[in-house]
Amino acid sequence: MKAVLCESYGPPQNLVIKEIDALIPDKGEVIIVVKASGLNFPDTLIIEGKYQFQPDMPFSPGGEVAGVVKSLGEGVTHLKIGDRVMAGTGWGGFAEEVRGKATNVFPLPDSISFDQAASTMMTFGTSYHALVNRAELKAGETLLVLGAAGGVGTAAIQIGKALGAKVIAAASTDEKLTYCKSIGADLTINYSTEDLKAQAKALTDGKGVDVIYDPIGDKYTEQALRAIAWKGRHLVVGFAAGDIPKIPLNLPLLKGCSIVGVFWGGFFRNEPHVNAENFKTIVQWLEEGKVEAQIHKKYPLEKVAEAMAELTSKKVKGKIIFEP
Repeated sequence: MKAVLCESYGPPQNLVIKEIDALIPDKGEVIIVVKASGLNFPDTLIIEGKYQFQPDMPFSPGGEVAGVVKSLGEGVTHLKIGDRVMAGTGWGGFAEEVRGKATNVFPLPDSISFDQAASTMMTFGTSYHALVNRAELKAGETLLVLGAAGGVGTAAIQIGKALGAKVIAAASTDEKLTYCKSIGADLTINYSTEDLKAQAKALTDGKGVDVIYDPIGDKYTEQALRAIAWKGRHLVVGFAAGDIPKIPLNLPLLKGCSIVGVFWGGFFRNEPHVNAENFKTIVQWLEEGKVEAQIHKKYPLEKVAEAMAELTSKKVKGKIIFEP
């Protein structure tokens, strides 16, 4: 089978495409024929050795896929060969076949396309876990989404609205913010031209925001945290803007707020049954049209370097997917 391989840490241009042996499932595993796979910011980190965990060399990046079950390992009973599925894999997805842990492979209804499913697993899985399990976002609260036009940001906007929150989208251009309003954001902040803290306070009549969804880090984290409400929750999702910020700990003291870590990769490995329940809701919302994965562009695997360059250019609205 054909696979994109990382054989040494470095930029996307170092990735190669090779023919490798077909996969055989171990106990508790599922081999999936990949119909679509989603590109996420962690994929650009894992190939440079900068992610929270690193697979053995050589490996294929790609943490979320949709496809058809090819074979089942011992002990897998909730699926059968030929089933349409969606899966979070951590890595391995930029290939014609991928190996997945059965606990994170879920049946895919016929009404949901492979493209939609491959754009959903990591982004909606992360955002649902963040907003429901970690922040316990409630109807009527205010949610500030940083990096709102990206993959997890667009998911967070839609999940926030589905939960009954008032959503403030923050992004770097007016074009991105117009897009965010088109998918449900109530209010917007352009943090390239506006003061993030001052605008967040102004849009909440001085109260501050109840929950901050922060996948970008860098200088924006502290600015947002200074606009948090009493007993607010700041969700640390990632650091797409660059540096990992250092936070003055007098801020959570004065605000009575919580800084909460969100790592979906650790969550689905440690709490697979809760993750499975989350995806029952996500799939139901997809079927009902309450949420929809936002697809920016589709690429063949041969253009993986071009796709990753587009993602890191910060011009992407929604998700890039590959179709092997």
